[in-house]
Amino acid sequence: MSADDNELNEEQTQLENTQENGTLSPITLVDPDKSSRKADSSNGDPVDDELEIPDELPILPLRGLVVYPHTAVPLMVGQPRSIRLVDDVVAAERVIGLVASHNPEDEEPPPEDIHKIGTIAAVHRLFRAPDGTIRLLVQGLARIKVDEYIETEPYLKARVTRIPENVETGIEVEALMRNVSEQFRQLGELIPSIPDELLATALGIEDPLQLVYTIATYMRIDLDDAQKIIEEDSTINKLRILMGLMGKELEVLELGRKIQADAQLEIDKVQREYFLREQLKAIQRELGESDEQQLEAEEFRQKIDKSGMSDEAEKEARRELDRLSKLPTAAAEYGVIRTYLDWLVSLPWSESTEDNLDIAHARKVLDEDHYGLDDIKERILEYLAVRKLRLERADELQAADEASQDLIRRIREGVILCFVGPPGVGKTSLGASIARAMGRKFSRMSLGGVRDEAEIRGHRRTYIGAMPGRIVQVLRRIGSRNPVIMLDEIDKLGMDFRGDPASALLEVLDPEQNVEFRDHYLDVPFDLSQVMFITTANQLEPIPGPLRDRMEVLQLSGYTEGEKVQIAQEYLVPRQIRENGLRSEEVAFSDEALMTTIRDHTREAGVRNLEREIGAVCRKVVTQIAENKIEAIEIDSDLVREYLGKPKYHNITEIEERTCVPGVATGLVWTPVGGDIVFIEAARMPGSKGFTLTGQLGNVMQESARAALSYIRARSSELDIDDQWFSNNDIHLHVPAGAVSKDGPSAGITMATALASLLTRRPVKSEVAMTGEITLRGQVLPIGGVKEKVLAAHRFGLGTVILPARNEKDLDDIPEEIRNEMKFVLVEDVDQVLEAALADPLPGSQDDGFKNEPCAGDPVPESQETEGVE
Repeated sequence: MSADDNELNEEQTQLENTQENGTLSPITLVDPDKSSRKADSSNGDPVDDELEIPDELPILPLRGLVVYPHTAVPLMVGQPRSIRLVDDVVAAERVIGLVASHNPEDEEPPPEDIHKIGTIAAVHRLFRAPDGTIRLLVQGLARIKVDEYIETEPYLKARVTRIPENVETGIEVEALMRNVSEQFRQLGELIPSIPDELLATALGIEDPLQLVYTIATYMRIDLDDAQKIIEEDSTINKLRILMGLMGKELEVLELGRKIQADAQLEIDKVQREYFLREQLKAIQRELGESDEQQLEAEEFRQKIDKSGMSDEAEKEARRELDRLSKLPTAAAEYGVIRTYLDWLVSLPWSESTEDNLDIAHARKVLDEDHYGLDDIKERILEYLAVRKLRLERADELQAADEASQDLIRRIREGVILCFVGPPGVGKTSLGASIARAMGRKFSRMSLGGVRDEAEIRGHRRTYIGAMPGRIVQVLRRIGSRNPVIMLDEIDKLGMDFRGDPASALLEVLDPEQNVEFRDHYLDVPFDLSQVMFITTANQLEPIPGPLRDRMEVLQLSGYTEGEKVQIAQEYLVPRQIRENGLRSEEVAFSDEALMTTIRDHTREAGVRNLEREIGAVCRKVVTQIAENKIEAIEIDSDLVREYLGKPKYHNITEIEERTCVPGVATGLVWTPVGGDIVFIEAARMPGSKGFTLTGQLGNVMQESARAALSYIRARSSELDIDDQWFSNNDIHLHVPAGAVSKDGPSAGITMATALASLLTRRPVKSEVAMTGEITLRGQVLPIGGVKEKVLAAHRFGLGTVILPARNEKDLDDIPEEIRNEMKFVLVEDVDQVLEAALADPLPGSQDDGFKNEPCAGDPVPESQETEGVE
């Protein structure tokens, strides 16, 4: 082993007095050439420049330390080969080469990892410790350079050359010495570990070189900087390097001293405040006055008495108040308890608004705010009627309840409604209208994207910065225990590692449980049974089953064109006139203009885009009024086309163009934003019984397509299809809008119709749309979303809708005006579908292939059309 674990021993006196341990007597250095010395180096005096240096020296690598000439440094040696080196040196001339290694962590540095410049030193004292290590006191004599290593075992030995020092004189040297001495004096004031005797000795040194080496020995210097000092030849440069290092160290020490002083000042300030506060309390006790803490506790006590909170909550509040009164205000727990009590006493435990149970008033308010939505309005009026009757018969109902002695099935007072419908039909605004009709306070809380269960239930008080959940926050902000709270977009709740908010809502939205809702922060029950919760969603499927089961679901379908015109005239147009700074007499919209806007520029179940288009027209009018071109204007269909440009949608025209060739059928689909139409296209090509499906179809829809093909093949003789047709052709079935995923069984009869149209060359009637599930035997099964699909067909200008016969009951949900305008064909099997949907065959044979001939009108015999419901 060649590395030395050398450590600076701050207690040099232990090494100098080691002879008292009885291990080894003091060693006096004997120079082989005494005539070459002018002074004894053991006293730290300068060594004569003519000191003879041996050509070969044993080299002791130093770890994290540089020994300078003219300085005495204690070392500790523990590596076996280093101990062998010390033993040989002490037995001989007691002169050793001390060179620092590059890496202090390397215990056995090779020669290439050792610096070239070091110091020749004399061993003055030696002490063998009981643990086997050797402690030395060495005296640096002069700088040396390692020329080459001649031995590596049993320890390092090298040829060395002495490096002379360049000691300059003059005013610059004197100035640098004074600066260095002053900086060292300042360091001595900031570092208590530097003895005063050492400080006085260093400040009394007149030799610049010895001054540099002495100060550098006792300063905290990085190894690279220390090596840089010993390698520098010029004494002036040594002084400048040392002065820069000392300046940096002074800045660090002064900053640390300032930080420590500021911290101490803050501590003293806190202690002074505490002392003054205790004195103030003593003075107030002598005067018979209460201190601030007692006043605050008394204020909380009064609020608890007036709050009307439940017994359990009051017990917890008084327990926490007792803890608060015993804690000092400076305690960290004091603020936590105070915040908790503030939340408890500020909740509306007994404060509520009086319901306006006037049914006629409620009906008037609901009609003023929203057009249509009769089912929703009727449900709210029923709720108010029940509330009114229960209040009138409160005594009778209470007596009956006590007589029943049913402790489980209590009377439920709250109501949880869920409005489900496409965007823009008025779900969110309906909540505010309900609150206004009932005379209750209203708050809306969006749940879209909420992923943390603590958003609903709050955080436990053990966490720093804990707060109650949003339900409790809403109640505190509103100041009433019976508001209308709308939980918007409940179908868009998220879930991650922080919990499932939908599961937390199970208690909130359960009339059986929310009478004792426990927020994690409050940890006491709060009665939510008086709250009217209204949730909204675009679709029911994402809502978990247990949560969906706790809510009364009310479906909101899209509006008809007539309803949209009425909504625009009564609500949208007046609002856009106000928002754009117009007066009601400056602009007016005719029904025809609104109908043109609806048909040519919007395609939606709600009215949001319609309002945007009305706003665009209003801004055009505002611009013309600002330019003094007009004073007032009435918007008609022509002006709508002028202001809004070319139509964005060509409803019936597009359908006629796409269905004029065999193999294309129009289907009706349900989407989260309302009903819509879809075209199903079939084409044939030479092949052998191949069947290709495209359009990003789901598994259920693919199975419906295969069932439809199997049925058509099974009925090929009845449809006059050649038996060899399937053996010589492939079929490709495509549903456009390939970027949108599609699934569901309701397109079964549409696929069968498209395939039958292709194989019989009979186009599908352009005004016919259809929906229904198909079985392998050709039966037509019922489907859902009938109202939305029929509204979509009406919106696109279609006149006939083919529906499953078992969906006849759903026609009652369709507005009467639409039922009167459209024809509904109720079917039980696919044969009835084909009879109602297919027109006469085009001229030509099946071998002509699939051709996109231009349509010359829709060849639909008048005798096949049916009025009303079949």
